Amino acid sequence: MPRSAARLAAAFPNAVMVRTPVHASWLNQAEIYFSVVQRKVVHPNDFTDLAQVRDRLRAFEDRYNATARPFQWKFTTSDLDDLLARLDRHTADHQEEASVGRAT
Repeated sequence: MPRSAARLAAAFPNAVMVRTPVHASWLNQAEIYFSVVQRKVVHPNDFTDLAQVRDRLRAFEDRYNATARPFQWKFTTSDLDDLLARLDRHTADHQEEASVGRAT
C-alpha cells in the first residue's frame, strides 16, 4: 500500500480503500448517479428538515440497489483494435489528400 493510502487508512480506520481506474471514466459514473439523485430525489426541494432528506435518500438508495443490474460490456479489445486501425487509415487518407492538394 502506498504511503499516502496508509496514512489515510490510519487517519480513517473505517474507510475502505478502493482502487479506481487511472482515467476519469469512474468519475463520469459518479456524476451520472448524482445527476439521477438530483432529478429524482432532491427536486423539488420540499423538505421541512434534514431527516426528510435523509429518509428520501435512503429510500431511493434501497430501491436503486434492489433494481440494479450488471452492465454487460459488448465493446471488446478486438473492437478497439479495429476502431483504432480504421481511425489510422482515415487519418492517413486525409493527410495524403491534403499533401496531394498542396502539390497541385
